[in-house]
Amino acid sequence: MSAFYLGTAMATEPRAKKRNKSAFVSHAAKKHRGSRELEVGMQGLLITCNMNEKKCTAEAYSLLNEYADQLYGPEKFVEEPNSEDEEDDDDDDAEAALEKEVKQIRTSTQKHLRRFQALDSGANNVVFIRTLNIEPDKLVHYILKDLYVTKKKKTRAILRMLPVSGSCKAFMEEIPKYFETFLEPWFKAPKKATFQIVYKARNNSHMSRDDVIRALAGVVINLNPENKVDLNNAEYTIIVEIIKGVCCVSVVQDYILFRKYNLQEVAKNDIEGKLKKNICALPSENDSRQESKEPSDARELKMKDGQDEQELEQSAGNGKGSLQEQKSGE
Repeated sequence: MSAFYLGTAMATEPRAKKRNKSAFVSHAAKKHRGSRELEVGMQGLLITCNMNEKKCTAEAYSLLNEYADQLYGPEKFVEEPNSEDEEDDDDDDAEAALEKEVKQIRTSTQKHLRRFQALDSGANNVVFIRTLNIEPDKLVHYILKDLYVTKKKKTRAILRMLPVSGSCKAFMEEIPKYFETFLEPWFKAPKKATFQIVYKARNNSHMSRDDVIRALAGVVINLNPENKVDLNNAEYTIIVEIIKGVCCVSVVQDYILFRKYNLQEVAKNDIEGKLKKNICALPSENDSRQESKEPSDARELKMKDGQDEQELEQSAGNGKGSLQEQKSGE
């Protein structure tokens, strides 16, 4: 009898281990499928922070809702009436019943979507807030304008707040095609403007900064040859943020005036900024040699800015030529 129980226990032990492992795997798979992250086609905001993403997310929710209430009014949750009692005849039709159920699931999902939802950005110290029925560029500009005028610091963890008005796959085959349509509202003839391109890539090694800037500059010039590069006081700044396989883009105004969309810098008082500049400019005993070099350094910096602008204009010309060759080849 004891031998029988011993054999039965030994036979059932591997099954128990296998069953626990399968349960663990299924749980991990469900957890992975349930996680949400930045995807192609989303709109929202990329918010950089300093080692405290949780506090940054909380500050972002508070700040965004405060100003969204001013622009769009308080967030409303509309409960649609149930239509279970209607169209009773369709219950007999299996296909109609299935379609009705899918529609109800989709409607219930949409009702639970908030106008701001934090998702995994795919990069450290970067928070992505997806927006719904909100214009990200308009909202961010409205926030920065108020902070610039009032000089009120309303956040501590948030550094920069960049709108994401569009997104596409981060491949050179996709980016120029997407930008040809995306950039039309700002640069297509008869509209014309000065522009600059700001590029940043995170957790992505297959994209080349020079290739992307050259392609985008070519697209802008191709939309209207009168569009010009201006690195000092551009009317529009094209912000390109690549994270893993997603290319996020937006076209913003007052990029330099609003301190590159840095919430901490834009809220600083002019007196505070001047004091810091004066402190940094105070000469020391060992700075006599550096003072004699400052004029030449300034000239070198100005020459470098001019060279960068010439390179961008040249890239725009090269990009336009490559686009024309590509179209003629097609």
